[in-house]
Amino acid sequence: MVVQGILIGLILFGPQGFPLITSEPLTTILQSCGIAIGLLACLIMAIAVINLGKNLTPLPCPKDDAVLIQIGSYQYVRHPIYFGVLLAALAWLLIFPGLYILAYSICLFVLFDIKARREEMWLVERFPNYRDYQTRVKKLIPGIY
Repeated sequence: MVVQGILIGLILFGPQGFPLITSEPLTTILQSCGIAIGLLACLIMAIAVINLGKNLTPLPCPKDDAVLIQIGSYQYVRHPIYFGVLLAALAWLLIFPGLYILAYSICLFVLFDIKARREEMWLVERFPNYRDYQTRVKKLIPGIY
């Protein structure tokens, strides 16, 4: 959780690093796309939190009274909040295309993959039908991964 906060802080406020794109027309287009993707990311995270309802916890371990949610955004990706944060990181990268932001974003993806793997071990123990859900729905990126 601390590492996650540090990485998000670095993405938002840390050094950006060497600019990956310097062409002015392309920079403007990417910034516009980044703003749109950022708004979409916020919407995805908000919907995922609403879908999760009383099951929401800051910890990866499910609550004692948790129920398995497979509707709403959870029918498209098993970890839509993580997906929304990763999408927001991509948006920030498009707005501020720096080498360090790219590196921080890749590290955040790896961290979420590891965190989701651990969380899913607990979910498999708690919910017998979670394995079937894993075979039907991608983990972090809808339809891809």
